[in-house]
Amino acid sequence: MSLNKQKKIAIVNDFTGFGRCSIAVALPIISAMKIQCCPLPTAILSAHTGFSSFFFDDYTPHMRDYMNNWKELNLQFDGICTGFLGSKEQIDVVVEFLCNFKTKDTIVMVDPVMGDYGKLYSTYTQEMCDEMKKLIKYADVMTPNLTEACRLLDIPYPEKILNPEQLENIAKELCKKGPNKIVITGLQHNGSIRNFIYETGKPYTIIEVKKIGEDRSGTGDVFSSIVVANIVKGVDIVTAVKKATDFISKAINYTAKIGTPVHDGICFEEYLTDLQ
Repeated sequence: MSLNKQKKIAIVNDFTGFGRCSIAVALPIISAMKIQCCPLPTAILSAHTGFSSFFFDDYTPHMRDYMNNWKELNLQFDGICTGFLGSKEQIDVVVEFLCNFKTKDTIVMVDPVMGDYGKLYSTYTQEMCDEMKKLIKYADVMTPNLTEACRLLDIPYPEKILNPEQLENIAKELCKKGPNKIVITGLQHNGSIRNFIYETGKPYTIIEVKKIGEDRSGTGDVFSSIVVANIVKGVDIVTAVKKATDFISKAINYTAKIGTPVHDGICFEEYLTDLQ
């Protein structure tokens, strides 16, 4: 009897000790889904930047040596997922990483963490936005919110809620640059959150869930970890997003019920054993 080898996903993101985000979220979730998670840290933080104080160590000077060792060890990955990148140089390192490790069998998911609600994050510059566009051609799947999708296409952030056909046009334009699957995440609509899913050559799908409480740190990391693990396991994009949103709704509901502070993230640990 032959056993399938265990799959591996490389996660390029920061490591934050407290606040449930980035690698600290991806590592347990992807592991719970029976996939080996291999982190490449971009920075080390004691707590995420939403807290009043935190220790921060930029890992950029070490990323190439770290990556080169993986190359020397001849590591191969079934999936690669990129998250928040803190500088232009980090984006360049990630492009190198993708050139070195993406094969025809590797699924690359890019979460272009750049901004929200029509504005870039304070750490983001126009130069970094331009560099982030270089990652698009390597992606099979992209999960921008509407702010990020507009920035990547150099179009204005809309003042009114977009209809599905307008969202589909944005997704199609992004697909022309490389990926064949786009999820425009976190679209707020009448007390609900919508995820707009487009796959080249297929009708779009909208998955809608009730919004529970305030925005919480790390929600996007939980989402991308579940989605990329499912896709690497051969699950279709719509089912992967549905599984992620169902899990997040359940975990946020519990988190709000026990009164967890917003900056402490989502108590996903309570439901890790539900992931498959």
